[in-house]
Amino acid sequence: MKPRLQKHYEERVRTRLMDELQMANAFRVPKLEKIVVNVGVGEASKNSKLLDSVVDEIGRITGQKPVVTRARKSISNFSLRAGMPVGVKVTLRQARMYEFMDRLINVAIPRIRDFRGLSTRAFDGRGNYTMGVREQMVFPEVDYDEVEEIHGMDITFVTSTDKDDEAVALLREMGMPFRGATPVVVSGEDIPGPEN
Repeated sequence: MKPRLQKHYEERVRTRLMDELQMANAFRVPKLEKIVVNVGVGEASKNSKLLDSVVDEIGRITGQKPVVTRARKSISNFSLRAGMPVGVKVTLRQARMYEFMDRLINVAIPRIRDFRGLSTRAFDGRGNYTMGVREQMVFPEVDYDEVEEIHGMDITFVTSTDKDDEAVALLREMGMPFRGATPVVVSGEDIPGPEN
């Protein structure tokens, strides 16, 4: 069974983007390729229990086992040696990617305190968008009583286009609540947009 955000892309977003971006070929229409969730854990070398709790939390949030990232070089000022654990990373593709994005847009982002919309300035010039989440508590999968330490995460949306304006149009149609965006309807349900 396809995730509802994937159905929304295939049934509505692709045709809207073809009209908006004036593309004749449906294969040229930008699409979401992957979502990368990255957490930096600087204290992981001193506290292995913290690293285990972050791995567990990110695994529950994304539904996929994360990879522990390790330092490439030794840096004496940070008491860091090559090979020490410094973070956790997950790359989501296909159905899990769409399910995670759906939960992020509809459940997690509305739980962010004083949220006024995402900035459109966080594109990298190659069609990829990165947003930061200050605490993992916005995800309902995280149990507050089991949290070892509050940490943030970076979430990167990698698109098939190399133009930022096409990527903005894609993510806006998928329901990303950018500042000044109007709500998008997915399968008869409103995805809330930010209030102006």
